[in-house]
Amino acid sequence: MLDIELVLVLISERVRKLYWRECTQRDWVAVTNTELANGTSPTDRGARPGLTLAAVAVVQFMVSLDLSVVNVGLPEIGASLAFSELGLTWVIHAYALTFGGLLLLGGKVADLFGHKRLMMSGLPLFGLASLVGGFATEPGHLVAARAVQGLGAAALAPAALALLTATFPSGKERVKAFGVWSAMNAAGAAFGVLIGGLLTEYAGWEWVMFVNVPMVAVALALTWRVAADGPAVRRGRPDVLGALLATAGMSLLVFGIVRTDQHPWSSSETLTTLAIAVVLLAVFLYVEKTTRRDPLIRLGLFSNRSVAGANIFILLLGGAMASAFYFVSLYLQRVLGSGPARTGVEFLPFAISVVVGSVLAIKLGSRLAPRVILVIGGLLTGAGFAWFSLMSADGSFTADVLGQSIVAGIGIGLCLAPMVSLATVGVAAHEAGTASGLLNSSRQVGAALGLAALGTAANERTGDTGTLEALNDGYALGMTIGAVVVVGGVLVALAVLPRNTGPATTEQDNREAVAGRD
Repeated sequence: MLDIELVLVLISERVRKLYWRECTQRDWVAVTNTELANGTSPTDRGARPGLTLAAVAVVQFMVSLDLSVVNVGLPEIGASLAFSELGLTWVIHAYALTFGGLLLLGGKVADLFGHKRLMMSGLPLFGLASLVGGFATEPGHLVAARAVQGLGAAALAPAALALLTATFPSGKERVKAFGVWSAMNAAGAAFGVLIGGLLTEYAGWEWVMFVNVPMVAVALALTWRVAADGPAVRRGRPDVLGALLATAGMSLLVFGIVRTDQHPWSSSETLTTLAIAVVLLAVFLYVEKTTRRDPLIRLGLFSNRSVAGANIFILLLGGAMASAFYFVSLYLQRVLGSGPARTGVEFLPFAISVVVGSVLAIKLGSRLAPRVILVIGGLLTGAGFAWFSLMSADGSFTADVLGQSIVAGIGIGLCLAPMVSLATVGVAAHEAGTASGLLNSSRQVGAALGLAALGTAANERTGDTGTLEALNDGYALGMTIGAVVVVGGVLVALAVLPRNTGPATTEQDNREAVAGRD
């Protein structure tokens, strides 16, 4: 594990130095215009954009890693701690439930009390939960630790993204920063399968939890040196009722979706849970519209076409992407017969391709509008998923996985950076955390909904035979539906996202674009 920590330190320091070398005086002035207008300066705040980028990159890699690193180790976890078949699913669900349910609240808290402050609080919580989970001796201990990890992630994800948005408000450096963020985001999810497989097979399942501890230490050291937050923002009395309604509604929504593997969509348990979740969220929207307190989320954000379009796109892409990871992992293990470690290694081309796509997004960001890059990436991702649907029961990694992984991975990498940038265009500084929490929440709900829906469709196609051909047909159907969902996201991007948020526009131009002033 010391090797992993050393690599992260070296990567973070390299990112910081490269950024600082490339940041010209003109770019730096553009980045800090807002601060100067408010009577502060980079020197006053001790601004260190390179360190900020490195800290956010490590945090995002870690949070994304935990969405997938445990999956490959589930069989060994179940055998070691005597989990029931039903109880084992809660190793995944506990993290997804608290993470997805608390994201909106986490974004608001970040706006109220400071992005750096929340990161400095969330990191020790995440690290402690990881340490406790690795030492778990009973199923309940591990599930509780995973829930606390989700709580920490719900604080970290929106705070880190909002910190990045505030540090890089516009210009080419914003494109570069979001390119690095997107690469770490997707690479964490993809490398999670590789790291989880290797750790499970050669070190034991406990290390899929312990692996977070050195990353937390590195992130804490970097975040400590990041520019201090300004004074805490007090915008009236907090909307406690809205916070309770949003958290309860989001939690029940994720809870109802992830339980569809035990309770079908048509069952009374699922329908009742989802109905209550919808009612709670509807009441939440009403409260946010009518409250005299400081709302958890200002509904006017949804009138920003860029914010609305990016959130719908990530909802659809997140569902298809989570399902693709799931189906390809099962295809490699159950149909092609790969072990955990080999499955992890076979995911490596996918992970590398995502990083390549993110680098391409940075290169194209100075020439093409984010909307155009998003559409190109979406079409490539859909093509890769459609190619996956041609997988064969007697196929091979080279013929049925490798090329498809490269095409889909590059497409995903192209999508993520412009999508996140678009989701925060024209958003006021005091709402950056809220917008970031909304985007992460859309992704999490999309992943849970997509995996449940596509998993159900695949299981119905597979039936009870359990033959390789039946399993293959189910996974192929899931990938086909995933391709259709991604293409649907591309159509949304073309219809909703504003056209004139180009690569060289100013922040004022972007605000006019999202307001529809063509």
